[in-house]
Amino acid sequence: MDKMLDIYELLKTYGTYIYTRDPIGDLMLMEDEIRELYKANILDIKDYQMALLLIRQETTKLRMKENNQ
Repeated sequence: MDKMLDIYELLKTYGTYIYTRDPIGDLMLMEDEIRELYKANILDIKDYQMALLLIRQETTKLRMKENNQ
């Protein structure tokens, strides 16, 4: 399963639905929400770090794709 879908599902578990039609904007909002869940002691450090890593990798991939077009 796609790891980004796992993050979307994790956020939905806590009532957060993110879709703005801007993929990079979505990723920025997801990062903010993941950070807030961690600060609220809902996510453990391992899940927090993995989610941030995946979000940042996807952001980099999308930005590189935009620059190549």
